[in-house]
Amino acid sequence: MNVLKVPARTIAAFVLPCVLLYVCMVFVPILVSIYTGLLSWDGITESKFVGLDNFRNILTNDPVFWPSVRRTLMFAVFSMLEIPVCLYLAILLNRYVKKSNTLVTLYFLPVILSVVIIGQLWKTIYNPASMGGMLNGILEWVGLGDWGRNWLTDPSIAMYSLYFVSLWQYFGYHLLIQFTGVQNIPDELYEAAKIDGAEGFKADRHITFPLIVPVFKISIVLAFIGSLQSFDLIWVMTAGGPAHATDTVATYMYNMSFLSLKYGYGSALATVLVVLCLVCTVFINFVFKRLENKVS
Repeated sequence: MNVLKVPARTIAAFVLPCVLLYVCMVFVPILVSIYTGLLSWDGITESKFVGLDNFRNILTNDPVFWPSVRRTLMFAVFSMLEIPVCLYLAILLNRYVKKSNTLVTLYFLPVILSVVIIGQLWKTIYNPASMGGMLNGILEWVGLGDWGRNWLTDPSIAMYSLYFVSLWQYFGYHLLIQFTGVQNIPDELYEAAKIDGAEGFKADRHITFPLIVPVFKISIVLAFIGSLQSFDLIWVMTAGGPAHATDTVATYMYNMSFLSLKYGYGSALATVLVVLCLVCTVFINFVFKRLENKVS
């Protein structure tokens, strides 16, 4: 067998441009954001160095920050709840449905739609019945008009309305990931298990679930980290309102930076969000490392 030997300099010549681009696009903005978070600055006039005051105010004196963190984490948790459902559905589609690829493609359609389109669509669905809102109209039609709500303007339920839209939008995305993972498991393993008397859920327990853990981890990380940075859908549908009831860390950061012109404070919020993402990623990797060692 001939092994192609490539000099280290050649490898570095191909890799270095990508590394430099990654550093410039990711690490440099993070460092700039950290530095800007140490300033009192409106983004236009001369800045003033205030040290850690912005971070201190965020963690101790900001009445909006901690509720926004809670909503952000809840957004992430809700986004992960659909992944086991996607895995179960992927197993059923792969096992019992002919031409399941077509069905998975149909589930994936909301993912390729623009977030603005999805936001405007669901804003229309959530409208009051007098404004043509489909959801409230259906509730009235079936005699459940008392269940109608101002889904996006009631602070007690507005965030849950956004959770549902996000779950609907990304259901097909996680289904496709799980379906691909299930399809990549060799059929010979299930045939051998069938000879030994293991079929259905029993085969899934001892074959599918252990082998799908790395793919399951990918979905969990993508869903969790993506939800921590959730901005576009929330901004299109509610812009963080009413009265900060749907603000996440990302929308609050945008509000402070570009609407309130507290650029230094907004940069400090961005830094806190980066740290939150890193901590959650490390925790998820730790949990799945333990899980992989347990099932292997």
